[in-house]
Order: sequence, then structure tokens, then C-alpha cells
Amino acid sequence: MATKKRKAAEAKVDKNKSYSLKDASSLVKDINCTKFDSSVDLHIRLGVDPKKADQAIRGSVTLPHGTGKTKRVLVLCTPEKEADAKNAGADFVGLDEFIQKIESGWTDVDVIVATPSVMPKIGKLGKILGPRNLMPNPKTGTVTNDVAAAVTEVKGGKITFKVDKAGIIHASVGRISFTPEKLEQNSQELINAIVKLKPSTAKGTYLKGLSMASTMSPGIIIDTKSVQI
Repeated sequence: MATKKRKAAEAKVDKNKSYSLKDASSLVKDINCTKFDSSVDLHIRLGVDPKKADQAIRGSVTLPHGTGKTKRVLVLCTPEKEADAKNAGADFVGLDEFIQKIESGWTDVDVIVATPSVMPKIGKLGKILGPRNLMPNPKTGTVTNDVAAAVTEVKGGKITFKVDKAGIIHASVGRISFTPEKLEQNSQELINAIVKLKPSTAKGTYLKGLSMASTMSPGIIIDTKSVQI
């Protein structure tokens, strides 16, 4: 059963209408029905076939206003890199002890950064980290020798994204406490990054659908023509 707040929120959204990105960024705040600082998410449906390797879109982008959430970062590296990682603000730094913890089921982090030299050791964690989108990957800048820069970027609002099996990218673009302008600008930055990754083999419309929603709020359909690409 929908609550009174949920029903009131749904009444404000015209399901037959496509809103501009600007209007959606304001409306999502107006229909929020949670008491906590909800995440605001963008859902982007692409005209790609994720089963084809060159169309399995994934990447990273630094949102101009951050995500509103301080991310917990684990750096897996050899001892000579540990000081760099700690000085940059990594929450956890080490190698073998964290590999053991992860094998035992611990995944209490948001991002894992690793140096190339330790990737052979981490490979066996793929079954645990892969489904949680935590596996370090060169394409998202999380496999690097410059661990300090990677940690600084993540703490500064860098997010990673990848298309799911249905051809949709889901990503947080801020919190409900953000101004509409910040939500719009973060969303535009994410869309720009995704458009730049359009594979040459993708046929037809690339940006097929856009919607925005906060935690527990109804989705707002966004007119793809309102987005500056």
C-alpha cells in the first residue's frame, strides 16, 4: 500500500509527460517523501548490446559537486605505496590481510583501488567483488600506480558506472539536499561522459531513455532532447 506521502508525490508527477533535465532536478526535490537525505539517481537507457564486448559501456566521471557521500576507499598495494595511500585519505590500506577479509565476506567499502603489480593476487576475488561493482579496473582508474591521485579523485566526487544486462546505467548524481542546479550539473556531467563513450558499432538511437528518482520516490521521465549533448 502506498503511503499518503507517496500518493501525494505521485500526484505531482505526470507519467505521460517528459520533463526537461532542469525541471526534473527541481521536481525530484518537491516529491521527496523521506526524512533522511536521500540519494538522487539517474537511470540512463542506452541503445547498446551489453553482450558485445565493445558495447559493454563502463567508465568514470568526476561530478562537479560530488555525490554528497564520503566514500570509503580500500587501497590494495605493496608496502612502499602504503604511505601515499594513507596520506591521500584512504580508509583502509594493505594487501594480504584484506584479501583474506574479503574472502571471508567483508566488503564494507565503496571503492577499491589497486596497483597493477598486485592484480594477479586480487583476480581470485572476482566472484565476490564483481557483482558488487568493486573489482579494480584500469578503465575506471582504479588500477594505477598513482594510488594517491586515485584516492583523491574518489574522495572528490569521482564515480564509476557500467551498463547492466538490460542496457541501463544507474548512478547517483547527488543527494536530495543538493540544489536543483547542482543536481542538473552533476547529471549533465554524467551524461556527457557516457555520450563520449558511444561505441562506433552501436546502431540507431544511443540515448534511448532518461529518468531521475530519489530513494522511494516515483521516477521522473526526462526528455532526452533537453540534454545538451
